[in-house]
Amino acid sequence: MSETVVKPYIVSARKYRPDTFRSVVGQKALTTTLKNAIDTGRLAQAYLFCGPRGVGKTSCARIFAKTINCLHPTPEGEACNECESCRSFNEGRSINVVELDAASNNSVDNIRALTDQVQVPPQIGKYRVFIIDEVHMLSTSAFNAFLKTLEEPPSYVIFILATTEKHKVIPTILSRCQIYDFSRITEHDIAEHLGYVAQQEGISAEPSALNLIARKADGAMRDALSIFDQVSASSQGNITYNSALANLGLIEYDTYFSLVDAFLKGDVPEALLLYKKVRDTGFDSLNMVSGLGAHLRNLLVAADPRTIPLLEVGDDLAPRYKEQAARIKPQWAYQAMEIINACEVEYRVTSSRQFLVELSLIRLCQIVNPKSAAKPAGISSLPPLRQPAPASQQAPQSTAAPAAAPTPPSAPQAPQQPQAAASPAPEQVRPTAAAPAPSARPAVNRPGTIRISHRTRQEAPEQSPAQNSAATAAPAPSDSPPTIEKLAEAWKGYGLIHPEKHLLLTAIRTSEPTPTPDPFTFAVKVDNPSQQQEVENNMQSLMEHLRSATGCQSLKIAIEVAPRSERPKVLTNREFLNKLIQDSPIIAEMLTDLEAEFIM
Repeated sequence: MSETVVKPYIVSARKYRPDTFRSVVGQKALTTTLKNAIDTGRLAQAYLFCGPRGVGKTSCARIFAKTINCLHPTPEGEACNECESCRSFNEGRSINVVELDAASNNSVDNIRALTDQVQVPPQIGKYRVFIIDEVHMLSTSAFNAFLKTLEEPPSYVIFILATTEKHKVIPTILSRCQIYDFSRITEHDIAEHLGYVAQQEGISAEPSALNLIARKADGAMRDALSIFDQVSASSQGNITYNSALANLGLIEYDTYFSLVDAFLKGDVPEALLLYKKVRDTGFDSLNMVSGLGAHLRNLLVAADPRTIPLLEVGDDLAPRYKEQAARIKPQWAYQAMEIINACEVEYRVTSSRQFLVELSLIRLCQIVNPKSAAKPAGISSLPPLRQPAPASQQAPQSTAAPAAAPTPPSAPQAPQQPQAAASPAPEQVRPTAAAPAPSARPAVNRPGTIRISHRTRQEAPEQSPAQNSAATAAPAPSDSPPTIEKLAEAWKGYGLIHPEKHLLLTAIRTSEPTPTPDPFTFAVKVDNPSQQQEVENNMQSLMEHLRSATGCQSLKIAIEVAPRSERPKVLTNREFLNKLIQDSPIIAEMLTDLEAEFIM
């Protein structure tokens, strides 16, 4: 009885690794350049392939090494895979191609051993190719030992260096190489290649599911093939959109489209319920915020025909993005992205993350979009978050208001009378048509702020019933200037949130806000222009923090450099101790009694 031979399983990332320039995905311009260099015989002594992980750097290096030694290349510039050189390479027994992993061979001794191998000429073909992967891992001494060989190798030697972090390679190495930058592979190209792999493997896959995998891979084909194997194994060869969502831990696109619809309608309850649904499903809130930011970015690029090529989504989603983008204004998208960015910044330091996300969603519902004519369905104004008092509680105040109405300057002062007898009917205190209405400046809508009139309720003219109803439904909250103590505390607190920004932290520690004639504007004097520039670069995040901490949305900060005469003198240690002794008689007396002195 013959036994069934079971072929060993090979992961897709290895099985479908490119072996020709034609099979490399997403690097067409680069592979064309390499083929042209081979055709014309203009080969450099050293190449540097750099780019993100999983985009084909090492694969292209191997293809390049095989092709330049092929004895019978095809008219398209590809290796024939039939000559002795190609067969030895495909079978892994070619001595013309040497691969070195710099992550584990990064010493001077390893480079010396490599230099000795360089002296051996090729046995078949014209060149010996040395592929050094992750070359940025070489030590500085190893780099220096490699310089001379890299600059003047034998005529039959070609070096191909590959790295994901070009900035860690020393400049003297970079100057000796031809540099090829590999780009991230687009989601469209990844999804198309995954469709080819699924067809070859006999796996049923929905296009929307492949687009999800491509989105998760973030431009890396190797990652996409690994995720493809994982999802196909869990779904037993039938990859659907829902199975991909469940395995990848991604939030479906419908959630983001529904959230934006709720923002455009001002429907706060709907936005909060969608967020609750995401949390109940088990997703992290930060993932939802990040995904919402990416969705808003896609809407922004889909709104203009010139930026549609930047929309890296599947063909099934592009029409939905274009349809929703047609209902928003770019200014709305800018404000929404700023709110999401502020939420991501504060998410890692806040103690109540759910509240922060919900507050951000409410703010997104409050942005006025000119193309959205629907009346907000939830909270009517923000900030602050508070509902109007019941009509029963407001009635006594509105009844007593006419009694306290100020008398116009031109009218004579009436004598005071008891309140019970001096309560006239509403008809007696209504302003006549001849009374001039107070002038008011047009309101200016800004994100997160509301223009409030400074007139008191007694000075306001009577409104129609419809106007009274609208005013009752959406009262305008007041915005009072913050106290200097509260603002100073918030100012110092921002430095504690960003300890990694050393220059900004120094500017905050050595300065403090001071009042100006405008109660909503405070001045801050820093020591030098560098500090001023650093504070201004972080002004958006700083103002969001200060306004949130003080509750004043009209707060403004003016940054200027303090005159040299106002800057505090930096004391040396000896000067500081002398000043301490002068200012503290107790310490001076103690030093005298002990016959001691400070030694620096």
